[in-house]
Amino acid sequence: MKFTHHPWWPWTRRIVAAVFFLVVTGLLVRYARGVDWGEVKRSLVELPREVLLQAFGLAAVSHLVYSLLDLVGRHYTGHRLSKRKVMQVSFTSYAFNLNLGSLVGGIGFRYRLYTKLGLRYGQITRIVTLSMITNWIGYILLAGIVFTVGPLELPPRWGIDSEELRLFGVALLGASVAYLGLCAFARQRSWNVRGHDIELPSLRMALGQQGISCTHWLFMAAVPWVLLQGQVPYTSVLPVMLVAAIAGVLLHVPAGLGVTEAVFIALLSHRVPEHQLLGALLAYRAVYYLVPLVAGALLYLKLEVHTRKPLPAT
Repeated sequence: MKFTHHPWWPWTRRIVAAVFFLVVTGLLVRYARGVDWGEVKRSLVELPREVLLQAFGLAAVSHLVYSLLDLVGRHYTGHRLSKRKVMQVSFTSYAFNLNLGSLVGGIGFRYRLYTKLGLRYGQITRIVTLSMITNWIGYILLAGIVFTVGPLELPPRWGIDSEELRLFGVALLGASVAYLGLCAFARQRSWNVRGHDIELPSLRMALGQQGISCTHWLFMAAVPWVLLQGQVPYTSVLPVMLVAAIAGVLLHVPAGLGVTEAVFIALLSHRVPEHQLLGALLAYRAVYYLVPLVAGALLYLKLEVHTRKPLPAT
């Protein structure tokens, strides 16, 4: 029996995660005490209007591209809900996912809305699973390319140097190529896991997954880059965003609250004054997280009101 099957393993994981979270929280609180928040506020309010408009535009494109993820699920499951409805569900779920975590947004809202729209639980499970895989398939490819071609200079205390990060990037690229190879050449293309049929996507669908997801991540990273007003090149902001994203997932913090800021400060504070960096990140949270959350809440209410009975869908 593997040690992960022992009853003490889940508790061990929770304790380690809790300790790690407390340590990070303590470091953030300690850092926050030394921040000149007056300067941060001034940097925030002095952001030019055209910069904010560009940031809103890039955020809108990123959210729009993300909403295409469930269209891949629509093709994968063969259900007949309209593309417009599917994209609305995907956008709403993502807005709540960003702010409240994947259990509430990415999973809970999809089950709630797709059930009301008439899909079966088995179909919804396949859509949710494929959407999550699609999101991270693109991340793996993009991070693999970025870390291999131009790895970050990480702080010494992180315990990993640029060459080790490059090797990690090569491993990610290998995983991405392996996924494409599996989709293209695997003979066995379906499995039954706990009563759910899992079918391997075609190579065309796998390439579509990577294209959609990579585009989404590229536009997401462009938002803080624009808000930093060219003080840091995009090629530096993108890898920092990729590191921040995985750090937020590992810590299980909704919206990566505090984690994203900590990573950006650790990796870019030597190139951008900290008050300007924090001002740009606060604007990023408002543009990419809070405004879509309001839009997603309004769209959710609309879907609830106008979908009182399940619609027929196959």
